[in-house]
Amino acid sequence: MNTVLIVGGGAAGMLAGIAAAMKGSTVHIFEKNEKLGKKVFITGKGRCNVTNACDTEELFQNVVTNAKFLYSSFYGFTNFDMMDLLEQLGCPLKTERGNRVFPVTDKSSDVIRVLTQRLLELGVVIHYRSEVEDLVIKDGGITGIRVKSGGKKEAVSGDGVIIACGGFSYQTTGSTGAGYELAKEVGHTVTPLSPALVPFVVEDPVVKELQGLSLRNVEASISRGKKVIYREFGEMLFTHYGVSGPVLLSASSYAAKELKKGPLTLSIDLKPALTKEQLDARLLRDFEEAMNKQFKNSLNHLYPAKLVPVIIDASRIPPEKKVNEITKEERQRIIELTKGFSLTLSGLRSYQEAIITQGGVSVKEVNPSTMESKLVSGLYFAGEVLDLDAVTGGFNLQIAWSTGWAAGNAAGEEKDRR
Repeated sequence: MNTVLIVGGGAAGMLAGIAAAMKGSTVHIFEKNEKLGKKVFITGKGRCNVTNACDTEELFQNVVTNAKFLYSSFYGFTNFDMMDLLEQLGCPLKTERGNRVFPVTDKSSDVIRVLTQRLLELGVVIHYRSEVEDLVIKDGGITGIRVKSGGKKEAVSGDGVIIACGGFSYQTTGSTGAGYELAKEVGHTVTPLSPALVPFVVEDPVVKELQGLSLRNVEASISRGKKVIYREFGEMLFTHYGVSGPVLLSASSYAAKELKKGPLTLSIDLKPALTKEQLDARLLRDFEEAMNKQFKNSLNHLYPAKLVPVIIDASRIPPEKKVNEITKEERQRIIELTKGFSLTLSGLRSYQEAIITQGGVSVKEVNPSTMESKLVSGLYFAGEVLDLDAVTGGFNLQIAWSTGWAAGNAAGEEKDRR
């Protein structure tokens, strides 16, 4: 009987366990926490954005790093396969805007519950509070692991080992980067790591005045000089240290490497639906209605209240100036500010606030069809420990489900390894 040992009981580990057990293997999951899926539990603000219901082909467009590597695994176990699996197991789903898929109950615990039940039905043995400290290698192949549990250390033999213990992000859930260390110890390359899907730190003190302001339907672009690194529409939020919100969390994955070279410019188009000419016509209308008011009292229809004093200050137009005295040149400055409100991005927040980790075990050393190591026979990788990441919207969980399924299927096959 083939024995598969899985390091980590998160999204990738649970799927790997189900797949390997369905192949008829004896499966053991070693989880350092007291329950499975601790990080899954907090995804989507506790609602769990399980996947995205876009065409499977579109998944690749939302992967930031090494999309081509995922070809076999995404098609081997698609987003629709994941949705079917959860519904068959008794967790009905719903699709919201942006094709984001959630449990009907809005409870991530339901996703974890049905997957755990399925593992137990298949006879998978789950070892809680068990930390894998070493991999046991013999003649270039894996023969087992060394585990610490309840103060005791023991060696456990297996025919295949799947490392699925996540990255560095949300360390309170147990993501301590242990998988990277296990990989390095057996000769694998771990690419440079960075927090991703994480808020930005902004140098400009003006963000403190804007703290708590949420903007919808803006266009954010991030650049260095003339080189545009990222541009997208969506929602954003000002915080006491900088900027966050869906559009900027996704931007962080594209900007992380560039930020290491120095600050970047964030330009926010506050009115992307209007051309400069249309915006000018709108301003003229607003100013006509408020021609006897002071400038500071004339912008409430155009911007949220918190933004008005900031725009006035940046426009260099005296706040008490009468609207009917504002020149065409001054109006032009307001238009430029509205179409390109600029801030300087100086860094990213820490792993504690990052949804995922960018970087990981080099995919050049992993077989994309099976997730098996090209260096150590019988060793597999799945999920966030690999150098794979995507934008927000359920895509990172789909990477975990698909790579977990591929690893579990391959490791679960009965084979003569040595």
